[in-house]
Amino acid sequence: MREVPMRYVKANQTGIVITVLLALLLDLPWLLAVLWAIQLIGIATDGKLNLFARIGKAVLKNPGQETQALELTRFNNLLAVLFLTLSLLSFVLGWQIAGYVFAAMLLLAASIALLGYCIGCTVYFWVKQIRAGRRIF
Repeated sequence: MREVPMRYVKANQTGIVITVLLALLLDLPWLLAVLWAIQLIGIATDGKLNLFARIGKAVLKNPGQETQALELTRFNNLLAVLFLTLSLLSFVLGWQIAGYVFAAMLLLAASIALLGYCIGCTVYFWVKQIRAGRRIF
């Protein structure tokens, strides 16, 4: 199983938090489209061309010991793209509040992940349990 250094995962989460914060605080929804493209390119290239991970790689010379499975990283990035897509669609449809709510949900999830609890990882675990025919509650 391929692994991704957690420092690069955290660099991506930090990039998400900063970009969404800027988009919300400065009322620049187009920044969410830029973030959407960054995340989609990252997914398509297994993180190799993710801008935030590349910045993390350039700045953090040592990748560290802690890693995360590539499959889990991809799942979390897919969730980010889902929330960004819902946010952008909401803005296009003129549903400003919904657009900001979806962006805020992503901001909250990425912020909590930076603090040490991965909501996407919990969702991933539930999905795996359901697929295996196990009860989650």
